[in-house]
Amino acid sequence: MSRLSKVTLTAFVAATLAGSCLHFFYELLPNPLTACFAPVNESLWEHLKLLYWPCLTAALILGRREGWAALGRRAAALLLFSGVMLAAGYVYHVVLGGTALFFDVALYVLLMAGAFLLPQLWKGPEARRELLVLLAVALGAAIVLFTFLPPGGILFQDLSLNVRYGLPVHPHP
Repeated sequence: MSRLSKVTLTAFVAATLAGSCLHFFYELLPNPLTACFAPVNESLWEHLKLLYWPCLTAALILGRREGWAALGRRAAALLLFSGVMLAAGYVYHVVLGGTALFFDVALYVLLMAGAFLLPQLWKGPEARRELLVLLAVALGAAIVLFTFLPPGGILFQDLSLNVRYGLPVHPHP
């Protein structure tokens, strides 16, 4: 295993554990600052924080080691896997009505792995690095903004309230 891959593996494990801890951070210390980084409810959108902040932090740390040219690939992976997280969560929780914690944990770990693996596998040109980084920063700004001013829509609804499309939902036995 090369030195870079050991560093990346260590960063993946640390980021995955940090994201897991973020899930409970707001409940432990509820205030506006922790609300920016940790989910304040069980909405699909709020759970993006578990992926976004640890991946962003790791990208910045690894960027110093790998060279800033890799930052575009990491930003692309962050954007891609954030979208996959929202789409998969929507299909599983909203369309299928799933509630299994195992699915959520497995999906989270797989998405984190993808966000760390894709930049290692994709060694393509960095032509749009600045745009990708700007879009990743815009996603972070949207995450913070929508924490305090969430728009209407199912992505922003607290799924622990057993509400789907504004109507009560009875969980499957």
